[in-house]
Amino acid sequence: MDHIASAASAVHSALTARRFQYQPLSGSASAWRRFLDPLDVVMAPKNRRKLQFTLVSMASLLVFAVLIGMRYLFSSPSLLSTSIKPFIVNRSPHHPHGSSSACYDCMYMATPSLWGQYSPMFSVPSELCADVPPKCTLTFGQVLSRHGARDPTSSKTVEYNRTIQRIHDSVTEYGEAVKFLRNYTYSLGADHLTKFGQDEMMVSGVNFFQRYKSLAASSVPFIRASGQQRVVESALNWTQGFYAARVSHGIDPVGESKGKLLIIPEGDTSNNTLNNGLCTALESGKYSQVGDDAKDAFLATFIEPITARLNLNLPGANLTNKEAVYMMDLCPFNTVATADATVSEFCLLFTIEDWRNYDYYQTMDKYYGHGNGNPMGATSGVGWANELIARLTDTPVVDHTSVNHTLDSSNATFPLGRALYADFSHDNDMTGIFSALRLYDATPLLPTDRRVAPEEAGGFASSWVVPFAARMYVEKMRCEGESEEFVRFLVNDRVIPLVDCGVDKFGRCKLSKWVDTMGFAQSGGNWSECFSS
Repeated sequence: MDHIASAASAVHSALTARRFQYQPLSGSASAWRRFLDPLDVVMAPKNRRKLQFTLVSMASLLVFAVLIGMRYLFSSPSLLSTSIKPFIVNRSPHHPHGSSSACYDCMYMATPSLWGQYSPMFSVPSELCADVPPKCTLTFGQVLSRHGARDPTSSKTVEYNRTIQRIHDSVTEYGEAVKFLRNYTYSLGADHLTKFGQDEMMVSGVNFFQRYKSLAASSVPFIRASGQQRVVESALNWTQGFYAARVSHGIDPVGESKGKLLIIPEGDTSNNTLNNGLCTALESGKYSQVGDDAKDAFLATFIEPITARLNLNLPGANLTNKEAVYMMDLCPFNTVATADATVSEFCLLFTIEDWRNYDYYQTMDKYYGHGNGNPMGATSGVGWANELIARLTDTPVVDHTSVNHTLDSSNATFPLGRALYADFSHDNDMTGIFSALRLYDATPLLPTDRRVAPEEAGGFASSWVVPFAARMYVEKMRCEGESEEFVRFLVNDRVIPLVDCGVDKFGRCKLSKWVDTMGFAQSGGNWSECFSS
């Protein structure tokens, strides 16, 4: 019940404290106060009390709803066994039913789902039911997961720190909304998993057990991780959550089972399907700038007013457009640096519209960097796609791209015939894998001069596809009256309707029909183009 009480208190504070309202920055303290108190602007004094009463009533109803939801959440024995508080994110504000129309653009709580690949993982709205259909039984479960929330990369943390130091050195008067910067000390690390990221992964392990517990009763997953420290730690945290859930359900009452982890080294010359850096044309050649060019093109459509607004409140800072993006980046990174993902004050400097643009800006990077928008995007993911085919069909791997044949030719390091598998990777690599699997072939070519909502983009948005702790489930199921198993894919709980294989109303295809659509991967995926001049 302590979890419920603290959650209720946090929600109540967020709804009633003025500092948690999204408002545009202004040039003077008096104007800022007018933005900060919309009651003074839009309401006559005689109506103000009525509106305040209405807002308090709405807040009370929301707190009550959260109490009920948290009571249900923490009644789960597996979650209780791991003592983890999952991060709850509202339905995406892109979604037509994402929030009340009366306050669509003022709910700061919706923004974690608009932080691009820096969003904490949330359950993405699914047009198709994700439940196992009636009269069907799961026979196979594979998760491909990104690592949990992390600190900025080493190069970015230097840039962020430099930006903050320059603000401190050049600004003497801080606008009302940015006063917190006067005493803000940059303390983010570099590259490492945060405590919140560790908890994300433990919860992910619990969730995998919950979905596939019919298989987990008699099977344990074969687990692989790419070699970077945050990925390895994420795999270990996930494993801890999975086995804690197993123990709490009485499957392994004394906790004797221990997960074994295969770590695959990373490097520019390493064959590693979970971190493929071998495709020279994509990594450093003629296709390596496609993503950056797309990002820059879209950035030009929205960033200048944001930069001007920041500079108005930070006289003397003279922030560049790139540094304005850095200020937005500091919102998610400072948030996930706290153990309970307390929303950072950086987040409150920007409107919902700013965040929608930011999310699409990051989407440009993924789609054109390693996705369908890059001619070599799918090629980078072919190796893992061929490994998946091998696992689904219980046949040896056939691949001449990024597969490590020393590992994949051994039953000890690439076993077939297992019911459960878990692989841990990075966002760019997962984007290429999704492209190789054709999961977003229904997505039209994304424009770089205007924003497209995820629903219009076939579900492709960086926050929907590769947030921190992102996960793809691949599952097989056997159904009454059917001679062949079905295969289905879910990305962050959203069922991805398959293409060109006779997909049914549940988003599934018969396994053989789906394998037939994997001709690009099975034929090598234009791998030779990686090394052409």
